[in-house]
Amino acid sequence: MEILSYRKSLLAGVMVAALSGAASSVAQTPVDAVTTAGTQRIEENAEAQEAVDILSDAVSDLAAEYKQLSKVVEGLEVYNGLLQKQVDNQNAEINALNDSIGKVALIERQIVPLMVQMVETLDAFVALDVPFLLEERSGRVARLRAMMERSDVTAAEKFRRILEAYEIENDYGRTIEAYKGSLDLDGAKREVNFLRVGRVALLYQNDGGELTGAWDTASRSWQTLAPETYQREVAAGLKIARKQTAPDLLVLPVAAPNGGVQ
Repeated sequence: MEILSYRKSLLAGVMVAALSGAASSVAQTPVDAVTTAGTQRIEENAEAQEAVDILSDAVSDLAAEYKQLSKVVEGLEVYNGLLQKQVDNQNAEINALNDSIGKVALIERQIVPLMVQMVETLDAFVALDVPFLLEERSGRVARLRAMMERSDVTAAEKFRRILEAYEIENDYGRTIEAYKGSLDLDGAKREVNFLRVGRVALLYQNDGGELTGAWDTASRSWQTLAPETYQREVAAGLKIARKQTAPDLLVLPVAAPNGGVQ
C-alpha cells in the first residue's frame, strides 16, 4: 500500500512538473515574438530613417541647384534682353545705311559739280591773293584739279582733300612766316627773304638788308621801301617768324583802305 501511494505521489509530481514546464514554455513564447518583432521594427525604422535622410539631403541639393540655376536664368534673361536691344539698334543702323546707300548715286551727282566749282574758286582766289608761296599753292590747286579726273579716288576722299586745301588757305590768314625765294628786281633775279604777316603784309629783304620792299595790293606790284624806315623792322620780323627772338611789336607797311602801301 505504501509503495502504491509512493508511485501515485511520484506520478503526480511528474505530471505537476510537466504541466509547470509547459505553462512556462507557453508563457515565454509571446514575449520572444514581441521582442523579435520590436527589434525588427527598430531595424526597419532605422533603415527608413536612413532613406529619409538620404532623400532630405537630395532635396536640399536639388533646392540649392534650383536656386543657382534660377540666378543663371535671370542673368541670361538680362543678357538676352541687352543683346536684343543691341540687335534692334544694329538693325536700325543697317536700315539707315541701306537708305543712305540708295541715295549715294544721287548725292554724288550733286556734289561733283560743287567740288569742281570749289577747285576753280580756290584757283581764282590764289591768283588774286597776295603772291606768297605761289608755286606751292598753285601746285596744290593743280593736284586737286587732276584728282577730280581720277576714277580710283572716291568722292568722299576728293571732298576731304578740297576741304583740307581750304583749311590750309584759311590758316595763312592768322600766321606769320619767313621763307626764302627769288624775285625780279630791276630786271635781275635776286634771292631774298620773304616775310608774310597773315594776309595783311608781304615784304622782302635781301640777306644784307640793303633791299627792302613790300607788296602793293592796289597796283599788284612790289614797292621798294626806304631802308632807313623799315629795314630794322623787317629784319626783326624775320627773326620773330623764324622763332629766333621773342615776339615784339612791329611797325610794318600795310595796304591802305584806298589803295597803296602805308
